[in-house]
Amino acid sequence: MDFEHLKPQISSLIEDSSTIEATLLDICKLLKSEISYYDWVGFYFKNGNKDELKLGPYAGAPTDHTIIPFGKGICGQVAVSNQNFVVPDVKAQDNYIACSINVKSEIVVPLFVDGKNIGQIDIDSNTTDPFTAADERFLEFVCNSVARLL
Repeated sequence: MDFEHLKPQISSLIEDSSTIEATLLDICKLLKSEISYYDWVGFYFKNGNKDELKLGPYAGAPTDHTIIPFGKGICGQVAVSNQNFVVPDVKAQDNYIACSINVKSEIVVPLFVDGKNIGQIDIDSNTTDPFTAADERFLEFVCNSVARLL
């Protein structure tokens, strides 16, 4: 997948931002509609002073996982590790929180503001092992762009 054509669209959404929530939702919708194997796209953010994540804007099926404790699931692990986490096959993960029986793989990339992990972008795919290093670099670009808003 060539992500270069999406970068100007992401930048434009950031530059034309009316509200943070609306812009994040627009980014989620854009990624879900433009990348065939991005079946659920959402942002999670640190919930105040608590060691947990709170679901922000997302595009895809509704989820019960609106609060995720640090260390739990892929998102919770990224909140602690500060590292990208690519899961080619969720069935092979012991510490995976299932959002849907259709999800086969997941990628989570942390979002940093002033060097601090304040959230992340989370992508679920109904395809096994679709994510590449190009996805990681593109999602890092998305998170760096979003950081300028926050």
